[in-house]
Amino acid sequence: MQRLRAELVERLRSCFVRTQTWQQAGRYVSALASDLPKRNGWTIAEYVGDRTPDRVQRLLNRAVWDTDAAMSLVRRFVVDGLGAAARRRQRGLVVGALDETGQQKRGNATCGVKRQYMGCAGRVDNGINTVHLAYVREQVGHALIGARQWIPAEQIDDADTAHAMGLPADLRFRTKGQLAIDICTDAYADGVQFDVMCGDEVYGGCTQLREFFEQHQQAYVLRVACTFTVELGGGLRLTCQQAVQQLVDQHQWEVRSAGTGSKGQRWYAWAQIATASPRHLLLVRRHLRTGDLAFHYCHLPEGQHTGVTRLIRAAGLRWPVEEDFEFGKDQFGLDQCQARLHTAIRRHTVLVMAALAVCAVAAAQLRDRTDTQAPPPATPDQTPPPEPGLIPFTVPETRRLLSRLQHRPTPSGHADHWMTWRRRHQARSRWFHQRTRLSREYALVN
Repeated sequence: MQRLRAELVERLRSCFVRTQTWQQAGRYVSALASDLPKRNGWTIAEYVGDRTPDRVQRLLNRAVWDTDAAMSLVRRFVVDGLGAAARRRQRGLVVGALDETGQQKRGNATCGVKRQYMGCAGRVDNGINTVHLAYVREQVGHALIGARQWIPAEQIDDADTAHAMGLPADLRFRTKGQLAIDICTDAYADGVQFDVMCGDEVYGGCTQLREFFEQHQQAYVLRVACTFTVELGGGLRLTCQQAVQQLVDQHQWEVRSAGTGSKGQRWYAWAQIATASPRHLLLVRRHLRTGDLAFHYCHLPEGQHTGVTRLIRAAGLRWPVEEDFEFGKDQFGLDQCQARLHTAIRRHTVLVMAALAVCAVAAAQLRDRTDTQAPPPATPDQTPPPEPGLIPFTVPETRRLLSRLQHRPTPSGHADHWMTWRRRHQARSRWFHQRTRLSREYALVN
């Protein structure tokens, strides 16, 4: 892990004009991966040994370094690292997952702040939102590789506000779907390739984004709202809800797994509806107990074989971006930035992505060597194993281990005990969850 951290920090060296600034950025990444309960300018400065927060504030606000180039290098580090880990396993899907996450704020001085729906709060609140792209390798690992902050049009159009928030003079208003296009354009420019792109209703409802993917011959599985209109044969146009009601009967639903989660297979009922275009279809997911429906509008590029099974697997691989947000916030302080200016917020985000990347790649490369879990249960009444084993190293565990290695080359026995206890307890819980799911009868709700 220390080798991976040193490798990434060395890669970032070309982005900095001054060696001292580059070294400060390396210390900042180390602080983000530490056990600090809060990661802001004051606590990070104290952790790295500075006498005041001035150096940290200068790193984020005024120092000369190429933030976009740094994000590109983090992106390539993730793709290379997870690709190396994947070579030891059977090749799975490579998915790009788009989503946004927010940070609640007080006042109105922070760049991009506005009363808006905040997914992190589950309600309309005051805060900022940033669109992210996650790179997901099936059964290997995942990490964030791109980010663009959403800025309200009124802040960009008001010259005084834009100056006070440090917005670039050439910045133009972009919707979240358009920001996703910008992020994916950067990823394609770096040579990143995806089997399928995924996103929720915000991105599925963006016509411009869908056209962008189709121009790049990119397969996608994008969630759309029940009111999304699809064109069927004969010029018939129906909403997704109407299409299911009129065209899908009980016998067309097929129970399939959307992939393996920590608690076992994630079973849903699926149905597909052909559209007027041979390259598009509507994939409908139905919850087995509640009957709730979710709709996915899919594009199948010409010349590429993308069967329904692959599309269902891809639809089930959108969730890792949510896990990346959870790790980014809980483990690396993604939402603890107290900066107000546009450049400072973006730089904090890039350095958090760097810290997450190191731990995500380390966890992926250690996965096979640290996974000693007992075989999953085969029957609902199976007797629990006497020794559940240990789950593989997770991103939080690699962060804890990296933090200890940075300060105590010889790990303490107490910390080792707790790391083993957590992994064994999670393995035992996972086994019982899987056995419980085996006792459920996966039948359709009428």
